[in-house]
Amino acid sequence: MEKVYLDNAATTRVRENVIAKMQEALSNVYGNPSSTHSFGRTAKTAIESARKTIAKYLNAHPSEIIFTSGGTEADNMILRCAVRDLGVSTLITSKIEHHAVLHTAEDLRENEKIDLRFVNLDEYGNPDLKHLKQLLEADDSRKMVSLMHVNNEIGNITDVNAVGVLCRETGAYFHSDTVQSIGHYSWDVQETPIDFMAAAAHKFHGPKGIGFAFIRRNSGLKPMISGGAQERGYRAGTESFHNIVGLEEAFVSAYDNLENEMAYVAGLKRYFIDQIKKRIPKAKLNGHSGDMEKSTYTLVNVCLPIDPQKALMLLFHLDIKGIACSRGSACQSGSDTASHVLSEILDEGDMKKPSLRFSFSKYNTKEELDYTVEVLKGFVED
Repeated sequence: MEKVYLDNAATTRVRENVIAKMQEALSNVYGNPSSTHSFGRTAKTAIESARKTIAKYLNAHPSEIIFTSGGTEADNMILRCAVRDLGVSTLITSKIEHHAVLHTAEDLRENEKIDLRFVNLDEYGNPDLKHLKQLLEADDSRKMVSLMHVNNEIGNITDVNAVGVLCRETGAYFHSDTVQSIGHYSWDVQETPIDFMAAAAHKFHGPKGIGFAFIRRNSGLKPMISGGAQERGYRAGTESFHNIVGLEEAFVSAYDNLENEMAYVAGLKRYFIDQIKKRIPKAKLNGHSGDMEKSTYTLVNVCLPIDPQKALMLLFHLDIKGIACSRGSACQSGSDTASHVLSEILDEGDMKKPSLRFSFSKYNTKEELDYTVEVLKGFVED
């Protein structure tokens, strides 16, 4: 076994049909989508077709889909413009959000003087909805709640319907970072009481550098990037045409194959959990990542019984063995600081032990998981 890629929560392998679609676009459709001649109109038509396709699967209106460079830009656009354009003065979030939300929220507190409040979490990392209700009812300020649907490190699934109902009852806006969710779970934005969402194509076997924001119609948001009328005026700049058609192709493939691929990947997760429990019985599963009902089927976060000094070599050892995984968000890979997610739910003793995130896709096999567990077991017992 030479190469095992188990870091799909960081990014995924691009589907072959997506690559073919993008190559065709790069070769044959090179007009500027804003040009009025036939070359431009061809590109513009394809972009609008992609917008309609995504909207159809989400049960949204095409005008509610705004293409961005990815989830981070979408999160920034929504949060910053909500403060600027909607009069939001109180932002309620949690301490285990992705840094695209947390750092933006902290910047808004520092520079825009918003009131930043954090909802309490239980021992597994789930938001306390009773406390959220108290925060929403605490005063008459204009509020926005930002809670991710699927946590990117421990996989916990937030009940976005319950959160959305609380927001609607109290007149608050609801934004969710759905980067780990879109392409892996079905969505109906007419049934889910949500105002804003963020997505990234590279999390569901599409290209990097492209995603979208769902912005409900008549929200009142205004452009964050000025300079042109692209993307309904929300985001100026010539569209990344080949990436948009790649996003569409990956999106359609994800949802047309969702049932079968979900069952397959969930089977891999169950198998991996069983093997970890059998072969390394002192290992712990962080958050709800070991619960198939309360966490996403795509990842497991494992705390290993290893001395802290020895643990310094763990990722290096796995890399030498050809195994790719991570100790948290890929955005933190160059940082020496502990995971901000795990620090909220683990005790001091477990925080000194190494925790790794293993995330799965349709391209993984049980044989790869057997090899990975064997390598881990050997390192633990050595």
